[in-house]
Amino acid sequence: MLTSVNFIKKNAARFTCMALVCGSALLSGCAGATVTNLSATNPSVSANAGTQSTVHPDTIYVYTFDADPQQVKLDHGGMLQKLKTQMSGSTDEQKQVADAAQVREQVADEIVHQLQAMGLHAVRTDAPVPADQNVLLVQGSFDTIDAGNRRRRTLIGLGAGKSDVSSTVQIVYQPAGGAPRVVQSFTANADSGKMPGMVETAGVGAAAGTAATAAAAGAGLHGVTETKRASVSDDAKRLGDAVAKQIARIGVEAGWMQVAQKS
Repeated sequence: MLTSVNFIKKNAARFTCMALVCGSALLSGCAGATVTNLSATNPSVSANAGTQSTVHPDTIYVYTFDADPQQVKLDHGGMLQKLKTQMSGSTDEQKQVADAAQVREQVADEIVHQLQAMGLHAVRTDAPVPADQNVLLVQGSFDTIDAGNRRRRTLIGLGAGKSDVSSTVQIVYQPAGGAPRVVQSFTANADSGKMPGMVETAGVGAAAGTAATAAAAGAGLHGVTETKRASVSDDAKRLGDAVAKQIARIGVEAGWMQVAQKS
């Protein structure tokens, strides 16, 4: 009869494969975005005395959210990050300006892209909107742009060193020839999640009986997730998605969208 130790060693490859499959499934759902602190007004507007007409925007105009480069937190952790900064020749202030500009562009572009994919007439602008249209204005400002610490995310995980982007958003309705008013305001947040670090995933290899398997399992999982999911750029995309979905919910409640979008 095989001892328990021999059984584990004999099935090490199977255990490792199972761990990688399960771990990948787990990590794929870690990063995400949320909408909180909702503050809404009645989504109807008076057309005539005693009559209510549902808001129906002809166009949704998405403005670039405001951002203060000084609020951007850079990733200074690890020798690789320091080396990249030195090689780029840019100062921290220049990198903060560049990161703020990148996140602003990505969020605005993503909101427009997602709204257009829903069949809505969405346009990016930073100029005054036409006065003869019923329009919805998407405006906001960033509260947090934090690159986190990649080294801590990779080694420790579970939220340590996570990247984070958050913003305060206002959805404003402006009827043709009328005064604008806030339909809804909320906070949107996106981060890299709480995936386990290599210290945690190394246990997969330990159970299989070899240090090499531990390194392969831990490094393999993080090589994929850290590249694809853990940066302020990815957070910006997730935040843009969340804002677009919230606008869709407003549309469903107000009656100018027929089917609720999946969250």
